[in-house]
Amino acid sequence: MSFFQMGLSDFFKNQSKKAFGAQILKWVSTKCCSFAECGNPLAADHIAHQLKEGPFISGSESSESTLSISVVGASGDLAKKKIFPALFALFYEDWLPENFTVYGYARTKMTDEELREMISTTLTCRIDKSANCGDKMDQFLQRCFYHSGQYSSEEHFAELDKKLKEKEGGKLANRLFYLSIPPNIFVDAVRCASLRASSASGWTRIIVEKPFGRDSESSGELTKSLKKYLNEDQIFRIDHYLGKELVENLSVLRFSNLVFEPLWSRNYIRNVQFIFSEDFGTEGRGGYFDNYGIIRDIMQNHLLQMVALFAMETPVSLDAEDIRNEKVKVLRSMEPLRLEDVIVGQYKGHSKGGKSYPAYTDDPTVPKGSITPTFAAAALFINNARWDGVPFLMKAGKALHTRRAEIRVQFRHVPGNLYKRTFGTDLDKATNELVLRVQPDEAIYLKINNKVPGLGMRLDRSDLNLLYKARYAREIPDAYERLLLDAIEGERRLFIRSDELDAAWALFTPLLKELEEKKIVPELYPNGSRGPVGAHYLAAKHNVRWGDLSGEEL
Repeated sequence: MSFFQMGLSDFFKNQSKKAFGAQILKWVSTKCCSFAECGNPLAADHIAHQLKEGPFISGSESSESTLSISVVGASGDLAKKKIFPALFALFYEDWLPENFTVYGYARTKMTDEELREMISTTLTCRIDKSANCGDKMDQFLQRCFYHSGQYSSEEHFAELDKKLKEKEGGKLANRLFYLSIPPNIFVDAVRCASLRASSASGWTRIIVEKPFGRDSESSGELTKSLKKYLNEDQIFRIDHYLGKELVENLSVLRFSNLVFEPLWSRNYIRNVQFIFSEDFGTEGRGGYFDNYGIIRDIMQNHLLQMVALFAMETPVSLDAEDIRNEKVKVLRSMEPLRLEDVIVGQYKGHSKGGKSYPAYTDDPTVPKGSITPTFAAAALFINNARWDGVPFLMKAGKALHTRRAEIRVQFRHVPGNLYKRTFGTDLDKATNELVLRVQPDEAIYLKINNKVPGLGMRLDRSDLNLLYKARYAREIPDAYERLLLDAIEGERRLFIRSDELDAAWALFTPLLKELEEKKIVPELYPNGSRGPVGAHYLAAKHNVRWGDLSGEEL
């Protein structure tokens, strides 16, 4: 009897997860031809791909292998606030295999119990607060251990290897290392982990956090050094923005909805805006930030990755290499950024309503007189048939008036608009706009023109909206949960390949060198404001208005 002929839950009780997945996959392979016949083979491929890559692990497979996750830099903020909570969330939802162990590794002297006490304060059962949260937390913490050692010591990593082997008990051993450490010690840690703590029987993978260098040259050197000890398919360069729900949904929205794909070109789209803003400053992280600046910290990775996903051609399949191939093609089609198409700013201190707001250089960890940008806006252009002449505007800044990350697609004016008189001379008020709000309060909404009810003819700009928290009762997983699970399963779609990284740096390196060689002084803007005035002039130069400043937000 198939799962279509009985209740889904009853069927599932009588099947192993793998058998259940096999039944569905068989059905998809025979029935989903209708997707292809409807002109959307990618949709069928998406279903099949998810079923093959999902957590359908049979009991025998799970019991015969082990997974060891080593968090290198376990005493740092990223590990405490993001990595350990993400691992617990995966455990809580039964996404981790039956046999797994988590090891913290750092220079700080600490016992197993002290590690457990440290990370227990950051674990939450946000997924389902009623389901024996305390018991699951205790079970997870009992699988967490600690080893103290230097990041450049092969001897200390050999000691870690010995401890891992004890926990693995002679089973097929798979090992994942998460490098939550400063970039200047990446290579030392990779060398030691590869030579002294690699799995002898299963796979070994290493997750590397950004920044991946400071420019093309340093990034190339880092890649070259990593590849002395690892193959490309062992390196998982993580950009946590690619794990955001709305970013992953971008290709689904485009490729599985017939209404959008025909419009996705220069023929209908006037400009695209990628906006990132934070309503706080460096707050003690100034020492790190001052060495990189907002362009390296946000634009060259988070925003550029979203541009590539947005603008790429339809991939052959959802295979990681097919998707990354298309992203690389888009990046290579872009013109390197020019100084005249970029505005940089830095927030200054001021007082408002009796409250003082500090300047960037008031941060004690920031060098006095620093000209590192805390804000940047740029116009990018893609030289291909689909996007020729369409400005892709990016804007990122700290200490702005609001916190947001979003993609705004502004469509062209309606030719010969019959209702032009209603809008007067300002046709931008009649422009359709598609907004994908990545954070906070994830949402997708489309701005349309609509008649206001009544006897007269008055038009209004309204929103067709999908607000995630209203539509879906389930809480959205953190980006790190998705990316950690993908790394464990060997899924590379959301990780950055080395040639992709090279193409990204090639766009920004000439600009960064020019900014530093000419010592370009950033335009000052008040802490908590909408950013420097120059950003508006940059947009106007390309006949664009920033959509986030219209005051018509959902």
